[in-house]
Amino acid sequence: MNDESSDSLRTFGAMVQGLREHAGLSRKEFAELVRFSKHTVASVELGRRMADAAFVDRAEEVFGNTGALRRAAAHLVRQPGLASWFRRWAQLEGAAVTLYTYECRMVPGLLQTEKYAKTLFAAQLPPLDDAQIKAQWVARAQRQKLLRERANTAFSFIIEEHVLLRRTGALEATRSLVDHLLNIAELRNVEIQIMPIAQGAHTGLAGPIQLLETPETRWFAYNEGQRGGLFITDPKEISVLQRRYARMRSQALSLEDSVSLLQQMRGDS
Repeated sequence: MNDESSDSLRTFGAMVQGLREHAGLSRKEFAELVRFSKHTVASVELGRRMADAAFVDRAEEVFGNTGALRRAAAHLVRQPGLASWFRRWAQLEGAAVTLYTYECRMVPGLLQTEKYAKTLFAAQLPPLDDAQIKAQWVARAQRQKLLRERANTAFSFIIEEHVLLRRTGALEATRSLVDHLLNIAELRNVEIQIMPIAQGAHTGLAGPIQLLETPETRWFAYNEGQRGGLFITDPKEISVLQRRYARMRSQALSLEDSVSLLQQMRGDS
């Protein structure tokens, strides 16, 4: 965990905006040239989002290949609170058109409430101080904006039922979390499925799975463990995980039945 300033993101964004305006381009026109959404361009210019390599390369072409943006991008630091081994995934996540997540340990970070997340952070060893816990939540809350800001991105989540039955953070925190999941499940671009305890065996028992598809239709995978994460680019490995995730979607409760179970949990908690 490295806490870093986001000043460089804002400086880089201001540089992109200045070059764009000097070229006489609107955000919409520039977005079309770099093949990113107008929203992504705005997020980069405002220092809210890390510009990925494709963005920098295409922007360089638009501005005459001076090399200025590439040199500036080399000094960028990412969002505060993101572990170094997670940053590459988070960068791709911000531009993904498809994102699949299976979790068997906890509610996925994109779906967590502040109380739930801070309970998890407080339980970590070595212990985190208050400033570190705050930084981690700020970073997580920033990532969660993707669900609403990227309305054209398809999000799919499969969560083990036992994760919710653990009642992390006590009854009130669990009730608030379930309410939050029910609210998020109403979004057209989000699907939440519960893997019931009654499903004795399924294809995801080897551990969590995260898959994403980029605007260029490339797929990547990410598996997280105790002390680090594995970023996967091998198409053969990704194909295996895609097949496992597809099978799990049929093994988990349907979207409607998942909502019904969450509503039942809300009443029982």
